[in-house]
Amino acid sequence: MKLLAVRRLLRIQRVVIRYRLDDLLFELPLPWFLLALRFALPWRWFPRKTLELSRGARLRLALQDLGPIFIKFGQILSTRRDLLPEDIADELMLLQDRVPPFDSQTAVKLIEAQLGKKIDEVFSRFDIAPLASASVAQVHAAQLKSGEEVVVKVIRPGLKPIIAQDLAWLFLLARAAERVSADARLLHPVDVVSDYEKTIYDELDLLREAANASQLRRNFEGSEMMYVPQVYWDWCRPKVLVMERIYGIQVTDLATLADQRTDMKMLAERGVEIFFTQVFRDSFFHADMHPGNIFVSTVNPWSPKYIAIDCGIVGSLTPEDQDYLARNLFAFFKRDYRRVAQLHIDSGWVPAHTKLNEFEAAIRTVCEPIFEKPLKDISFGQVLMRLFQTARRFNMEVQPQLVLLQKTLLNIEGLGRQLYPDLDLWSTAQPFLERWMRERVSPKTLLGNLQGQIEQLPHLAGMTRDLLERMAQQHANPEPKEHRRKDDWLLRLLGSLHLSGSALLAVGGPLHDLGQWPAGIMAAIGVYLIVRR
Repeated sequence: MKLLAVRRLLRIQRVVIRYRLDDLLFELPLPWFLLALRFALPWRWFPRKTLELSRGARLRLALQDLGPIFIKFGQILSTRRDLLPEDIADELMLLQDRVPPFDSQTAVKLIEAQLGKKIDEVFSRFDIAPLASASVAQVHAAQLKSGEEVVVKVIRPGLKPIIAQDLAWLFLLARAAERVSADARLLHPVDVVSDYEKTIYDELDLLREAANASQLRRNFEGSEMMYVPQVYWDWCRPKVLVMERIYGIQVTDLATLADQRTDMKMLAERGVEIFFTQVFRDSFFHADMHPGNIFVSTVNPWSPKYIAIDCGIVGSLTPEDQDYLARNLFAFFKRDYRRVAQLHIDSGWVPAHTKLNEFEAAIRTVCEPIFEKPLKDISFGQVLMRLFQTARRFNMEVQPQLVLLQKTLLNIEGLGRQLYPDLDLWSTAQPFLERWMRERVSPKTLLGNLQGQIEQLPHLAGMTRDLLERMAQQHANPEPKEHRRKDDWLLRLLGSLHLSGSALLAVGGPLHDLGQWPAGIMAAIGVYLIVRR
């Protein structure tokens, strides 16, 4: 791995020199001694033809040359027009689905090898010219023998060695950063790279993508907001995916959307609502929602519907993460900085010994100038960066499980502001979050949680019985007197727990079917039985 990492580093250096990406660095406000360094770099002594290209084109071509990991980085950047110069953002947009394709005959051979049949045995029509080409795979249009119009997605050949080299270098950088920098250790760079390694390798398995697409389609069955194409499982393999062909307008084709008189405000707001629905209702969200993966249906432009493709990367949150995120958003937009600070401490993002008043004051200093603007002008990207810079002074640790969510939220915000610049993210999300939090404490939800706990009682009773048997065997062996007294007390306690559990099962069983047995009464009976015993 170390040899691969060195080779990859040299490759990156050559690409940087070829496209003169160091020019982008020297455009920044650097100290004079770093600016003077450019005159000492040998490659800057000779002219380069690539200098005739714009800086955005040079950056795009460099990312393409460096492979899928760097292309995906460019895709993420392309959605943040509020953070990038316009010329660079325009060029990076071309990375969404216009990556140079690989040889079509190679694609045909890969598909036939995966399916175990000739192309003409499966498809009545197969378009040799690719319909689209991305960083990991390319897509061909086709028609099944049964008549359905489909697309065939096939993984690019030879990706794994390139990805392995990139990841080896990233791991070396991450470990080095953790060794030499206390600030870097707070970011958990090794954990972040490990999560990215899992994500990128998962994306190479098209059976996983097919399963994700099926789940997402089921979650939004009958929805007016989003449609997910059907997967044809009979023709899906680890490196080949066959799914329904969709017809729509790419979400960034603003001119065409305007020509059909699409309600852009509703389109932007529905994008935000879809995101929060996936995160909070389903805990299963499409985590690669760059513009190349999102289309808009041409039916009912006054009530626009999204069409989502490429479900290779999805994310999920635990109930604790969901609750933490929702409460933070509420406190943040209500300017309850003390609550924001307390939630960071309670969740473990910052150490428990952090002084609440100092942390609250630091958050207020960052957020208050932002809230002097209208909510529609607040950028989540800027807020997150400033909050992180502030909280880092309080030893805030990055939670790797939320990195994917943060990236997706930034993508959604950037896309929404392209569609409708006056998008008010908070007013769109607030009703949904309020409804979700009310449902979490509704009688129906609490009753469902109680039912799940009651269903665990037989298992708990069995565990108690096993513990009693083990303790009885230990009690039968001669031991010092003080140990026997301790075991007698523990046996009596376990016996009481077992009796109380049996009583609860006997009494709670019939009432469990009625769904009306309060947990408080059950707990009180259990405590009473233990005390009486």
